[in-house]
Amino acid sequence: MERVVIDSPIGFLEIKGAKAGLVSVIFMDNEEAISAHIPEILVTTVTQLKEYFNKERSLFQLTLAPEGTQFQQKVWKELQEIPFGKTTSYQKMANALGDPKVIRAAASANGKNPISIIIPCHRVIGTDGSLTGYAGGLHRKKWLLAHESPVTQGELF
Repeated sequence: MERVVIDSPIGFLEIKGAKAGLVSVIFMDNEEAISAHIPEILVTTVTQLKEYFNKERSLFQLTLAPEGTQFQQKVWKELQEIPFGKTTSYQKMANALGDPKVIRAAASANGKNPISIIIPCHRVIGTDGSLTGYAGGLHRKKWLLAHESPVTQGELF
């Protein structure tokens, strides 16, 4: 398993990968030393994340290898179907998974997504349009959604 820490506009990201693919992209709340060397296996991931933050990329093309249960994998696969700049609700996700009653389980699996940003769990909001929980913090979820929004809102005052 290889590891790198990079800085981003919304904090430090710890990225882990193996030969099978990308294993995790996790927000770090404590200040971490930025890696001086990027392991070969993670160069493409770091490059694509930098392009994303620079508004030069809206679709990631990476081999993903998150570890989770079969249900979690199904939820994470469904998350990847949410288009850039769009959102969905937990209820719509449960419906897409084939059972409206799995809303809580889907929300729980969403919260355990180990590959932040790239598996876009930040694009799932409450049915009423509210920003509901996000493992990386609601301030980051709000930033990511604004970053991906096709509408740019300027300062009013």
